[in-house]
Amino acid sequence: MVRVIAALFCVARASAWQLGALSVRHAPLGLRTAHHAGPTAAALSARRTPLGVRTAARASAAVPAVPLGADGGGGGELIETCDTTDVEFCEPVLAEAAPAASGLPRLIKLATLFGLWYALNVAYNIGNKLVLTALPIPWTAATVELFFGLPYVLLLWGTGLRKTPKLSFADVRKLASQGFFLAATHVGGVISFGAGAISFTHVLKATEPVWSALLLAVCYKEFLPLPVYFSLVPIIGGVGLASLKELSFSWLSFTAAVLSAVASAAKAILSKKVLDGKPLGENLTPANMFGVLTILGFLFILPVSLALEGPATIRTAFEAALAAGYTKARLFKLLSVSGFLYYIYNEVAFLALSEVAPVTHAVTNTVKRVVIIIVSILVFRTPLSPLGALGSAMAIMGAAAYSLAKGKYK
Repeated sequence: MVRVIAALFCVARASAWQLGALSVRHAPLGLRTAHHAGPTAAALSARRTPLGVRTAARASAAVPAVPLGADGGGGGELIETCDTTDVEFCEPVLAEAAPAASGLPRLIKLATLFGLWYALNVAYNIGNKLVLTALPIPWTAATVELFFGLPYVLLLWGTGLRKTPKLSFADVRKLASQGFFLAATHVGGVISFGAGAISFTHVLKATEPVWSALLLAVCYKEFLPLPVYFSLVPIIGGVGLASLKELSFSWLSFTAAVLSAVASAAKAILSKKVLDGKPLGENLTPANMFGVLTILGFLFILPVSLALEGPATIRTAFEAALAAGYTKARLFKLLSVSGFLYYIYNEVAFLALSEVAPVTHAVTNTVKRVVIIIVSILVFRTPLSPLGALGSAMAIMGAAAYSLAKGKYK
């Protein structure tokens, strides 16, 4: 299955190149001119291109980064922050420094964002596990969770509270592969949650950097600095030890979590490669991007879900839940709240991600993983052996080391 996802990723990569060429060829004259405009286009590219890319490395040498939170004064100065394509692992980028609050107001803002991110993420993980305990139909649960994000974002667009993204058919085709991998990431995680422990799933999902490095090497012939590869060793060793000593080990949970990590890595890489520092459509902010990808992901997963868990399977699961003492109202509440939490925690994650430097993100994201693992162990009384705990700690700290090394060795 990992090979299948890798093959799909490479196919999507080839399609993205073709679509990119077509989009420039058939773009309006103004857009094509802007594409070759020189300084303006270069500035945009420098702002949004990952620092690991050679062009961005040159830009970072030309434009010194200013401290995070320093007053940009509207002068177009650049600071180092995180790319908003992946909320789990920060890709360092240069972004224009906007005038921002400093001191206590900024501290309160960051504390609020990260507090919400932690709380919503923990709540989603627990809520999702409760849904799967009541209704062991993970494909249906994942589909419904994606669906419940749609009314929220469509309401924002419909009322004008958020600018509606304007995309051409070619733009949507570019984003289709990312929508597919978003759906694959989500359903893989949900299946793993249902078949095993939340803590074990999060340890396995920490392998995303390993798959990211592998996909970059195989499909793009891009290689990371040696210290970054060294940071992958504790991830692999920790996951191996945690899997060996996992008291509630399940091959289904293991496989689904690994596939989720592979799909997440593919989505993050494709997002950077497809956009490549160039604007796509209008009003495609990070929050709107997630909304569009959620819609595409829902459209991808719906037919598969209906084929694997049709009406008969869903009816049987609901009847069993009702016989076990659940009410229809409670089941609907569990599903709707879980879906809403999934969407909101991702949106808050994007907001928090855009506010911090790579080192800060690496630390806070590591703490978030630890909090989720500890809370889930306490809530669901998950048994954990000493060696299993050691392996989990190695994997989580390895993921943090990867983020730090990626930021240092650009």
